[in-house]
Amino acid sequence: MNGDLRLANGLAIHDGRVLLVASTYRSHAQPLWNLPGGRVAPGELLRDAVVREVREETGLRAAVSELAYLSESYDGTRHVLSATFAVDVSGSIESPQHGDHVVAVEWVPVDRLAERIAIAVVRDPLLHYLRDRTRYFGYADAGVTIVWPDET
Repeated sequence: MNGDLRLANGLAIHDGRVLLVASTYRSHAQPLWNLPGGRVAPGELLRDAVVREVREETGLRAAVSELAYLSESYDGTRHVLSATFAVDVSGSIESPQHGDHVVAVEWVPVDRLAERIAIAVVRDPLLHYLRDRTRYFGYADAGVTIVWPDET
């Protein structure tokens, strides 16, 4: 795992619920819950990555409204920068595209997010943003290593 990693995530809220996806990773026995999103492709803008990732993982169409918050951390020597955008979604939830690592999509009540999202560098920025609109979070140590499906 070398180099920087840029992630773009979509924060969709409807009727007091947040859209989450559960994804499988070889580095974790159980699926991990997170906002829909993922790695930014070379040459891709963050907002375009959010739209693409939400569509791939949920089947929903996303319209980006604003940058909600930014978080960064270190996973060993890899610098991880994660931009989370507020999005409005439309359409119907569909099964993830073939080969995707998403195994579930749910609208989760805001008061259940803390118990659903296990990874602190994912959970804490989201909860703080929802509570007081904090927009930046930095972690010298992510406290977790994620091995993406296409990494060895």
